[in-house]
Amino acid sequence: QTRISCKDVPAETLYDVLHDTDYRKKWDSNMIETYDIGRLTVNADVGYYSWKCPSPLKNRDFVTLRSWLPLGNDYMIINYSVKHPKFPPRKDFVRAVSLQTGYLIKANGAGACVLYYLTQVDPRGSLPKWVVNRVSQFVAPKAMKKIYKAGLKYPEWKRKHDPGYKPWVYPEQNTLPSVSLAELSLQHADSLENIDETGLPEDHLSTSDHEA
Repeated sequence: QTRISCKDVPAETLYDVLHDTDYRKKWDSNMIETYDIGRLTVNADVGYYSWKCPSPLKNRDFVTLRSWLPLGNDYMIINYSVKHPKFPPRKDFVRAVSLQTGYLIKANGAGACVLYYLTQVDPRGSLPKWVVNRVSQFVAPKAMKKIYKAGLKYPEWKRKHDPGYKPWVYPEQNTLPSVSLAELSLQHADSLENIDETGLPEDHLSTSDHEA
């Protein structure tokens, strides 16, 4: 769990940043690939995200059900892992599990906000304890700073990239295929292959992959 105060970034701008997959490709250097799979309702969809882990760890990927809710001047986005029959685990990634991950964006005056981030993730694989410590101490706070910096630059970027297109705000713009809840099931960690990475030495960890 972590938080960051975002001066000069309105809550609605940060909400757009967290939704805009095209913009994410600009600022999220840990991301390998992301795309939306389909929509369930006007405020829920299913998506894919793959994450570049510091080498020599294997890269991780997720299939998640995401839902969002404007709360007056505040916003909430939450996700958890699901199984989709057309997007099974891949041989080149370790399928990780988001038990529950959420963002809460609280307005802090007219032009600022506070971003709260809470995640419970099972990365799968028998990871060494030092990896878990490294991620919790460094990676999450760096990711929050990246989101804040992305929020500062987003208005200028969006003006040049389809400025009126925000299907998370205007659901009539959403052209994703419909997904039935019956097609999905909860992704339980114990049904996934466990990759043993406990023997990886700390001095071989590449830090360049997750620098801000």
